[in-house]
Amino acid sequence: MNRKNKILRSAKKAFANELSSIKTLSSTFNNNFYKAVELIYNLKGRVIVTGVGKSAHVGKKLSATLTSTGTPSYFVHATEASHGDLGSIQKNDCVIALSNSGETSELNDIIHFTKRYNINLISITSNAKSTLHKNAFIGILYKKPLEACPLNLAPTTSTTIAMIIGDCLAVALLELRGFQSAHFKNIHPGGNLGKDLKTVSEIMHIKKSIPIAKLNDKMSNTLITMTKKSFGCIGVVDKNNKIVGIITDGDLRRNLNSKFFDKKASEIMTKNPTLADKKMLIGEAINIMNNKKITSLFVCAKKKPLGIIHIHDLLRLTS
Repeated sequence: MNRKNKILRSAKKAFANELSSIKTLSSTFNNNFYKAVELIYNLKGRVIVTGVGKSAHVGKKLSATLTSTGTPSYFVHATEASHGDLGSIQKNDCVIALSNSGETSELNDIIHFTKRYNINLISITSNAKSTLHKNAFIGILYKKPLEACPLNLAPTTSTTIAMIIGDCLAVALLELRGFQSAHFKNIHPGGNLGKDLKTVSEIMHIKKSIPIAKLNDKMSNTLITMTKKSFGCIGVVDKNNKIVGIITDGDLRRNLNSKFFDKKASEIMTKNPTLADKKMLIGEAINIMNNKKITSLFVCAKKKPLGIIHIHDLLRLTS
């Protein structure tokens, strides 16, 4: 077997191993999982997540995911907890402890601390007979997996399983709280994610910048307005000031003839153009414009124009 095939076979074997263990997880989502979600949902304090080694890395990710989806959380390394960081755990908090074996000695001080101060402890482990599980207020158990590591030593499959359980906790809480993209935006103002979570109303051109013509306007005047506004299009409104059509550069080229300037806007326009609600997210607007191959989008309330955005506005924002 050549080197390439050996590498690919190893990767596929590891993937199959982890996938097989993931399929056993359905039994984990039981009454105890439900109780854990309800406990966290009704919590007055924060969710303190702890672990050691690879479980600590998973715990940091879980804590970050909870925090970013509406559940205040804080990670405390189990070793550091024994040297003063126990003081960051308050009586209104709960603790989630991760350990595949459930016998990680560094967790003992946190376990004793939760018992002493009556702080709810949620365990995530594969060992029902472990110290961690036996001392937990709520225990989330999963079937002990065979590690993808060929030596069955390096935490691989077990960390994947713990990560999935953590994500499922976060998603269940997110949905229970009714957490929406607007909430997400408030705590993700930076980076590309924050940009995509802005709404079109935050960047749209408004008032006199909006290119608008009426149904009976002659194309000679409509073309002047369209050129001045520089969006490559103009919206056409009816007597109720509702957009009923749009004229683009393409419409101009298709209808250009000797009688063009005497025609009305209603004769040239494309009816029922794509419109954006003012609450539409930037990410959604980009997808619409890409899929429909359009460069401008009118922002409306009940079809009445509030503003207009151009693809260049979006590109500048996301670059």
